[in-house]
Amino acid sequence: MYLIIRVTSSQEKITADILENKILKGTLPIYSLVFPPGMRGYLIVEAENENACRELIMNEPHVKGMLSSHLSEEEVAKMLTIKQVAQDIGVNDIVEFLAGPFKGYKAKVRKVDSAKDEITVELMDVAVPIPVTTKSNTAKIIEKAEVV
Repeated sequence: MYLIIRVTSSQEKITADILENKILKGTLPIYSLVFPPGMRGYLIVEAENENACRELIMNEPHVKGMLSSHLSEEEVAKMLTIKQVAQDIGVNDIVEFLAGPFKGYKAKVRKVDSAKDEITVELMDVAVPIPVTTKSNTAKIIEKAEVV
Protein backbone atom coordinates (compact mmCIF):
# COMPACT_ATOMS: atom_id res chain seq x y z
CA MET A 1 0.00 0.00 0.00
CA TYR A 2 1.42 3.38 -1.05
CA LEU A 3 0.58 6.36 1.16
CA ILE A 4 1.34 10.06 0.82
CA ILE A 5 2.77 12.07 3.71
CA ARG A 6 2.62 15.87 3.79
CA VAL A 7 5.83 17.50 5.04
CA THR A 8 7.21 21.01 5.29
CA SER A 9 8.21 22.20 1.82
CA SER A 10 12.00 22.09 1.23
CA GLN A 11 12.39 19.71 4.20
CA GLU A 12 11.68 16.50 2.28
CA LYS A 13 15.27 15.18 2.43
CA ILE A 14 15.71 15.92 6.13
CA THR A 15 12.34 14.38 6.97
CA ALA A 16 13.09 11.31 4.84
CA ASP A 17 16.41 10.84 6.69
CA ILE A 18 14.69 11.09 10.08
CA LEU A 19 12.00 8.61 9.07
CA GLU A 20 14.57 6.26 7.53
CA ASN A 21 16.50 6.13 10.82
CA LYS A 22 13.26 5.38 12.66
CA ILE A 23 12.46 2.57 10.20
CA LEU A 24 15.93 1.04 10.55
CA LYS A 25 15.80 1.12 14.36
CA GLY A 26 12.28 -0.25 14.71
CA THR A 27 10.24 -3.17 13.53
CA LEU A 28 7.56 -1.28 11.60
CA PRO A 29 6.35 -3.00 8.40
CA ILE A 30 7.56 -0.14 6.16
CA TYR A 31 9.08 -1.26 2.85
CA SER A 32 10.14 1.95 1.11
CA LEU A 33 10.27 5.72 1.52
CA VAL A 34 10.66 8.05 -1.48
CA PHE A 35 10.53 11.75 -2.22
CA PRO A 36 9.89 12.09 -5.95
CA PRO A 37 11.50 15.00 -7.76
CA GLY A 38 9.08 17.80 -8.56
CA MET A 39 6.70 16.83 -5.77
CA ARG A 40 7.58 19.39 -3.13
CA GLY A 41 6.11 18.95 0.31
CA TYR A 42 5.30 15.24 -0.01
CA LEU A 43 6.87 11.85 0.65
CA ILE A 44 5.59 8.48 -0.53
CA VAL A 45 5.68 5.54 1.89
CA GLU A 46 5.14 1.90 1.01
CA ALA A 47 3.76 0.22 4.11
CA GLU A 48 1.91 -2.94 5.05
CA ASN A 49 -1.02 -0.88 6.33
CA GLU A 50 -2.13 2.63 7.22
CA ASN A 51 -1.52 2.15 10.95
CA ALA A 52 2.17 1.38 10.38
CA CYS A 53 2.54 4.62 8.44
CA ARG A 54 0.71 6.61 11.13
CA GLU A 55 3.01 5.16 13.78
CA LEU A 56 6.04 6.07 11.65
CA ILE A 57 5.11 9.75 11.32
CA MET A 58 3.77 10.25 14.85
CA ASN A 59 5.47 13.17 16.66
CA GLU A 60 8.09 13.67 13.95
CA PRO A 61 9.36 17.16 13.04
CA HIS A 62 8.35 18.63 9.66
CA VAL A 63 5.54 16.06 9.21
CA LYS A 64 2.17 17.74 8.71
CA GLY A 65 0.03 14.65 8.21
CA MET A 66 -1.00 11.88 5.88
CA LEU A 67 -3.38 12.12 2.94
CA SER A 68 -6.40 9.85 3.09
CA SER A 69 -6.06 8.64 -0.50
CA HIS A 70 -3.76 5.78 -1.50
CA LEU A 71 -1.66 5.49 -4.65
CA SER A 72 -1.58 2.56 -7.01
CA GLU A 73 1.69 0.98 -8.09
CA GLU A 74 1.21 2.43 -11.59
CA GLU A 75 0.80 5.97 -10.22
CA VAL A 76 4.00 5.66 -8.18
CA ALA A 77 5.91 4.27 -11.17
CA LYS A 78 4.71 7.19 -13.29
CA MET A 79 5.96 9.70 -10.69
CA LEU A 80 9.36 8.06 -10.50
CA THR A 81 10.05 7.77 -14.24
CA ILE A 82 12.71 10.11 -15.50
CA LYS A 83 11.38 12.62 -17.98
CA GLN A 84 13.18 12.77 -21.31
CA VAL A 85 14.51 16.21 -22.16
CA ALA A 86 12.59 17.39 -25.19
CA GLN A 87 15.44 19.51 -26.49
CA ASP A 88 19.16 18.94 -26.28
CA ILE A 89 20.48 22.28 -25.06
CA GLY A 90 24.27 22.51 -25.16
CA VAL A 91 26.96 24.96 -24.11
CA ASN A 92 27.22 28.04 -26.37
CA ASP A 93 23.71 27.52 -27.81
CA ILE A 94 21.59 30.65 -28.14
CA VAL A 95 18.21 30.32 -26.40
CA GLU A 96 15.15 32.51 -26.00
CA PHE A 97 13.16 32.53 -22.75
CA LEU A 98 9.53 31.47 -23.08
CA ALA A 99 8.43 32.28 -19.53
CA GLY A 100 9.46 34.03 -16.35
CA PRO A 101 10.96 37.47 -15.76
CA PHE A 102 13.24 37.19 -18.82
CA LYS A 103 10.49 36.20 -21.26
CA GLY A 104 11.50 37.25 -24.79
CA TYR A 105 15.18 37.76 -23.89
CA LYS A 106 17.93 35.92 -25.73
CA ALA A 107 20.86 34.35 -23.90
CA LYS A 108 23.97 32.27 -24.50
CA VAL A 109 24.22 28.98 -22.59
CA ARG A 110 27.32 28.78 -20.39
CA LYS A 111 26.63 25.61 -18.38
CA VAL A 112 24.18 22.69 -18.57
CA ASP A 113 23.23 20.63 -15.49
CA SER A 114 21.28 17.64 -16.84
CA ALA A 115 20.73 16.10 -13.40
CA LYS A 116 18.83 19.16 -12.17
CA ASP A 117 17.44 20.01 -15.63
CA GLU A 118 18.96 23.50 -15.31
CA ILE A 119 20.97 25.78 -17.55
CA THR A 120 23.17 28.72 -16.67
CA VAL A 121 23.05 31.46 -19.30
CA GLU A 122 24.38 34.96 -19.91
CA LEU A 123 21.75 37.38 -21.13
CA MET A 124 22.50 39.06 -24.45
CA ASP A 125 21.65 42.67 -25.29
CA VAL A 126 22.31 43.87 -21.73
CA ALA A 127 25.01 46.31 -20.57
CA VAL A 128 26.57 43.86 -18.10
CA PRO A 129 26.34 40.12 -18.82
CA ILE A 130 24.96 38.45 -15.70
CA PRO A 131 24.85 34.66 -15.30
CA VAL A 132 21.32 33.38 -14.65
CA THR A 133 20.44 29.79 -13.70
CA THR A 134 17.01 28.55 -14.70
CA LYS A 135 15.12 25.40 -15.62
CA SER A 136 15.82 24.32 -19.19
CA ASN A 137 12.12 24.06 -20.03
CA THR A 138 11.75 27.85 -19.72
CA ALA A 139 13.88 28.39 -22.82
CA LYS A 140 13.92 27.19 -26.42
CA ILE A 141 16.91 26.86 -28.71
CA ILE A 142 16.98 29.44 -31.48
CA GLU A 143 20.55 28.79 -32.66
CA LYS A 144 22.73 25.74 -32.09
CA ALA A 145 26.43 26.24 -31.38
CA GLU A 146 28.82 25.27 -34.13
CA VAL A 147 30.49 21.91 -33.62
CA VAL A 148 34.24 22.18 -34.05
